[in-house]
Order: sequence, then C-alpha cells, then structure tokens
Amino acid sequence: MTTARPSLPLLPVTAARAMVLLCPPMCPGQPSPSRAGPHTGAGTLDVMTEQETGPGRPKPVPDLIAPGLDVLFCGINPSLRSAETGQHFARPGNRFWPALHLAGLTPRRLTPAEGPELLRFGLGVTNVVDRPTRTAAELDPAELRAGAAALEALVARYRPRVLAVLGVTAWRQAFDRPRATLGRQPERIGGVTTWVAPNPSGLNAHHQLPDLARLYRELRDAPSEVSG
Repeated sequence: MTTARPSLPLLPVTAARAMVLLCPPMCPGQPSPSRAGPHTGAGTLDVMTEQETGPGRPKPVPDLIAPGLDVLFCGINPSLRSAETGQHFARPGNRFWPALHLAGLTPRRLTPAEGPELLRFGLGVTNVVDRPTRTAAELDPAELRAGAAALEALVARYRPRVLAVLGVTAWRQAFDRPRATLGRQPERIGGVTTWVAPNPSGLNAHHQLPDLARLYRELRDAPSEVSG
C-alpha cells in the first residue's frame, strides 16, 4: 500500500519538546511512541541511542534512532574525526548538516555535537559499517555485506518511514546491486521504503551542496510503502 505523508513540520521548540529522554533499547513489552519528531504533547519523547555492535562492544559513534522516525539516514562508516568525537558527520567539510538545513529538514543548521536534536524532528542516523577509517575506500566488501545484514535488522526493528543510504558505491557493494543508481530503490530494506542519496563527504566532488539539499528534500516529501 502506498501512502502520501505530509512534509515534516518545523515547529518552534517548546519546553515540552526540549525534554528528550535517552534510554536503552526497547525491552519486551515496552510501549514505543508511534512517531518521533517535534512533540506536541505535554510529556517527553522517548528515544533510543543504539550503542553496541555486539555483546560488550560499544559503537565508536552511537546510532541516533527511535521507533517510527520520518527518515533514518545511513552513512557508510564513521570518519576518524567522528570516532574521536563520538559525533556523526563530524569531519570538517562534511556537508550533511548544512544540507539538512537547506532542505528544510531542520529549522537551523545543527552542529555535529547537536546530533541528538535530530530525533525531535523525526530524523535519525546510523552507519552501514561501524569501523572508523580515513576514507570509505578502506572498507572491504565483506565488512559492507555484514553491515548490510545488521542494517536490515535494525530497520526492521525501528521501522522508519524512509531509509536513506548515503553513498551509491557503498550501496552497490553492500547489497550486491552493481547497477543501482541514486533515488528510490525497488528493494525495501527491513520492509521500509529505501532511497540512495549521495555521500555528503567533502571528498565527493560529484554533488554540490544544492544537489544534496534537493535530494534530501525529496526524502521528506516522498510517499512511503508499508510492508509487513
């Protein structure tokens, strides 16, 4: 079933919306919010920070994720700078944060240190591979394929409206789609609508900031397909 969803509202922050509770992943039977994003009720918005790659192994950069996000962005893997700071897209010159603002997904340009603020706007961030490298070219195909399986499980668990993988080359390798192009994909990873958008790294000279913003805006306005 294909359903159109309204554009993500950018509402002023109130004291109620500013109360964000970071808690561990859901326990069996724990109720989950129907949607993350600007919260108009009087309570708090429960969000999750996925911090482990396996038993006792913390992620270098914790995921920013909650049930029912509007868009879950998926980077390829953390940069060395992101691993050092524990913040997504922290390398100087990365255009992720300005592109989000230019696309109208955030009311102002956030800094990497303000990453958890994304959850109040129905946005989240994860990575295909957790291992930090200087460039994504240092990853081997086996790492990408293993990361793809983990990503599918994560998405099936949290059910965002749209999954956006940032990097077409990584997508081709991780999901064995050598002919894939940018845009909406025929596959639904974890049962949700899946898009591929350009890597926002400053090393990617093929797409400039206006290009990134245009594609991110399409994610916001894209209809979703509900599966499962």
